[in-house]
Amino acid sequence: MDDRAKAELLQRVRELCLSFPETSERLSHGAPRFFVLEKRSFVAWADNHHGDGRLALWCAAPPGAQELWLQLAPDYFFRPPYMGPFGWVGIRLDREADWDEVTRVVEDAYVKQAPRRLVIAAGLGGDE
Repeated sequence: MDDRAKAELLQRVRELCLSFPETSERLSHGAPRFFVLEKRSFVAWADNHHGDGRLALWCAAPPGAQELWLQLAPDYFFRPPYMGPFGWVGIRLDREADWDEVTRVVEDAYVKQAPRRLVIAAGLGGDE
């Protein structure tokens, strides 16, 4: 994938992640990472991390979701290094990405890391 295509994907990810309340972006370990309330990471951009050849997102995931997604689509989802033991899931962007699926995974990541009041404000938490 060329640099222009990667930049376009990053912009699409950025727009999605920053559409949620109280989110921000900053570099972490040399790559863009998205945070809730400036402190809780919910999505990380990974471009050929330590030579793994993947363009992907690492996303916080609800309990049990990592194993389910790995079983359902092992060519699309993976257990990311460092964050995998904490239940995070990797989703590949270097293959034809299903953006409805990417959106759902990113929404789940936000819900996992954000306080309830922000989840509700984002329209992701039901009524209260």
